[in-house]
Amino acid sequence: MDRRDIFVKMASIEERIGALYREIGELTDVVVALIEENGQLLVENEHLRNRLDKKQPTQRAQTSKPSRTATHAAATLSKQQKVVGEGYDNLARLYAEGFHICNVHFGSLRKEKEDCLFCLSLLSGGGSTHK
Repeated sequence: MDRRDIFVKMASIEERIGALYREIGELTDVVVALIEENGQLLVENEHLRNRLDKKQPTQRAQTSKPSRTATHAAATLSKQQKVVGEGYDNLARLYAEGFHICNVHFGSLRKEKEDCLFCLSLLSGGGSTHK
């Protein structure tokens, strides 16, 4: 083998190594995205399981007598003289479960359940100011 063949062969090997390196980088990005999605789904599944566990006993209690939270909610509504719809209740529930309800990050998980000023503004009745 002469020197030229050696350099050509080295250049070819470098190109293949570079291609493999790029491919490994792409696969790493995919794996990271899958791991993040898996973590989010695990958290969401846990929220759903907790909600289901809380809802099953509540359904039995609601058939016999109104729940304590329902009585409290009715009293709060009468105090405020404000009719709050089912949509508002659903948004409040989603926020309590750890999801954003604001138009900035709607539906994404709140990291470590940190409060979001936009979400809180929406819940307090000021949500129409930042469209």
